[in-house]
Amino acid sequence: MNRTLNRVFVIGVGMTKFEKPGRRSDFDYPDMAKEAVTDAIKDAGISYKDFEQAFVGYVYGDSACGQRALYTLGMTGIPIVNVSNNCSTGSSALYLAAKHVAGGLVDCVLALGFEKMQRGSLSSNFSDRTSPMDKHIEKMTELYEFSTSPATAQLFGNAGRDYMKKYNVSPDVFAKVAWKNHKHSKNNPNSQFRDEYSLEEIKNSPMIYEPLTKLQCCPTSDGGAAAVIVSESFIQKHPDVKKNAVEILAIEMATDLPSTFDSNDCMRIVGYDMAKRAAQKAYAKAGIKPSDVQVVELHDCFSVNELITYEALGLCEEGKAGELVERGDNTYGGKYVVNPSGGLISKGHPLGATGLAQCAELCWQLRNQADKRQVKGARIGLQHNIGLGGACIVGIYRLATFNKPRVDSKL
Repeated sequence: MNRTLNRVFVIGVGMTKFEKPGRRSDFDYPDMAKEAVTDAIKDAGISYKDFEQAFVGYVYGDSACGQRALYTLGMTGIPIVNVSNNCSTGSSALYLAAKHVAGGLVDCVLALGFEKMQRGSLSSNFSDRTSPMDKHIEKMTELYEFSTSPATAQLFGNAGRDYMKKYNVSPDVFAKVAWKNHKHSKNNPNSQFRDEYSLEEIKNSPMIYEPLTKLQCCPTSDGGAAAVIVSESFIQKHPDVKKNAVEILAIEMATDLPSTFDSNDCMRIVGYDMAKRAAQKAYAKAGIKPSDVQVVELHDCFSVNELITYEALGLCEEGKAGELVERGDNTYGGKYVVNPSGGLISKGHPLGATGLAQCAELCWQLRNQADKRQVKGARIGLQHNIGLGGACIVGIYRLATFNKPRVDSKL
């Protein structure tokens, strides 16, 4: 179906500092929401009453937490839709907000994500019903024996093992990804961890599941993030908000394909083909190539996933991600800067907030507001957020210009 769509802009972003679960006694999810949304509203220069709708993402919590979180800021009667899509929950809320603006249903909408997590590895809350991950785990155990390590570490660790076997690379390349992200996080005041480690410290930290050591795995985290999404019509009526406007050129979602379970490849079980499909759709929609991108916020729940996703996103050819790492083309001075925020590994991973924190980082980078972690000459930003089960969202951002109207043919 061909149709003309509205342009979509982010005019305000906000996020809390990501914290170790339970570190702050005054940090329940309504507190996270109030802090993140208040900062986003201030950044945008609008009022809470301007919102016509809100999409609120979280994974761990009772139904209607979105309402309870936002009632602290005001009870304006707007539709509030709660969103859950595993680790891609935050960007799923953003996806829905952007699509509603693009389709002309609203002119000003809030995307919010937060998470109040338990310490330790992720686990299911329900043992009396089918797990959404049962098919993924079953397929993995056909290829590798199930161990006592956390299931997600096994899934991604086995993806790393498949990659090493297929392309004959050393596990050191995965450690170098984590080393880079810990180094980046030193300059991010919102990061849960800001310590820099040597490559040897990364490699020699406790083994979680080979080849993944502890410092190559993201932590559980508490935190929130928010974005104000508007149409061009809203901007025309409120011209002062132009100064911070970042355009979402494309935001696309893909879910699992038959190859997830048919390929006998753990890289595909953890979402390689979802990411590739979402990226291809986003590039086509935005009218750009991977080489046009300068800065990337990528879902590095484990170092392995960042490396294999370079290839899924087209940042390098298949089998060449190790060479990209060795050349330094994933950090400052290289072809791309990937996870200047520190990524999930060091910034933290409060599931519902992660995708919106990625959005915030890319907006700051494109506005030249990222301080010591600023990527020089950043013009195009790429977001990748994945949730097993599964869903992958890829977004493409550019600092807004208002010279020529933008017309798209597909929603």
